[in-house]
Amino acid sequence: MNGALWAGFWGFVGGIALLVGAGVGYYASASKRVVAIVMAVGAGVLISSLAFELMQEAFESGGFDAAAIGLVLGAVLFFGADVAVQRHGGKHRKRSQGQQEGGSATAIAIGALMDGIPESVAIGVSLIKGGSVGVVMVVAVFLSNIPEGLSAAAGMKKAGHSAAYIFGLWSAVVVVSALSSLCGYLFLADASGNLIGGIQAFAAGAILTMLASTMMPEAYEEGGAVVGLVTTLGFLASFILSKLQ
Repeated sequence: MNGALWAGFWGFVGGIALLVGAGVGYYASASKRVVAIVMAVGAGVLISSLAFELMQEAFESGGFDAAAIGLVLGAVLFFGADVAVQRHGGKHRKRSQGQQEGGSATAIAIGALMDGIPESVAIGVSLIKGGSVGVVMVVAVFLSNIPEGLSAAAGMKKAGHSAAYIFGLWSAVVVVSALSSLCGYLFLADASGNLIGGIQAFAAGAILTMLASTMMPEAYEEGGAVVGLVTTLGFLASFILSKLQ
């Protein structure tokens, strides 16, 4: 049980960054470019972690078939869910300029959960073997969640949502993130290598699709060409961290 509690704790640590970002986004007036740069750093960190940690671990656990099938299934499922959320009012859930106005609160909440659960499950699963990937994933998720919470909270404030609504939403996501990480550890602790590898790759596919379809385009739109350079620096920082462990 200690391992499961640790998984829940690290899932909470990764998720709490959403509240940190939300606090900055709600109470501080960060410019569009600052928000975009922070988003780009987070995107670069996550891409590196997916490529050199999560997918590598998936391959070592389940082989090429589990890694490939899991990655594609994660991407397809996230894509379908994201399309559904967008059509029901959650299209601009991460934007920082008030585009959430008129959107569905339920869709925004579901979208936030949809973004956070794969990351948290990846943390929980990565800790099953006590490997180094757990630490890297926690850092990557934490750094990527700060700009997500910052951007979304700033946009929700401009769209007229109250502080109670904004912080209540992100608090709920943090709780679900911790539970997702805990459950990922509990239910998969005795699973086969193929299943564990498939789940890790599934999470990687969902996260990568989220980055490509929402986080990176919005960072570029609001920050310009400099976000490409910043994304690369975030990628490099995560790569170095993974090799220094």
